[in-house]
Amino acid sequence: MLLPNHDDAFISEDKLIGYLLSETHSVGRFKARLFNAVGYDSTDAQMLQQALIDIAREEEVTETNPTPYGTMYVIDGTLHTPSGTALHMRTVWIIDTGESRPRLVTAYPI
Repeated sequence: MLLPNHDDAFISEDKLIGYLLSETHSVGRFKARLFNAVGYDSTDAQMLQQALIDIAREEEVTETNPTPYGTMYVIDGTLHTPSGTALHMRTVWIIDTGESRPRLVTAYPI
């Protein structure tokens, strides 16, 4: 199964810049180091954003989890990076209760 409404998947700027690419975020800084090492940084954040959204649009959902806030969807895929490295990534998306657009919760290598 593909992510419901996958064509409307989005990543907030705060999630992208303030978490995944932030070298000062308490949790995100570890992800930022990885993303920076393979050629992503805040100056080209839209490249990372599009690559993660491509995973949501093209790959199959591997797990669904209902939560009090909405339904979470786990999607694994390959992230092709500016450095030429291919990373196998797990992305987690949520469709909040009462909403229809999936938004990124987190992404990490597996």
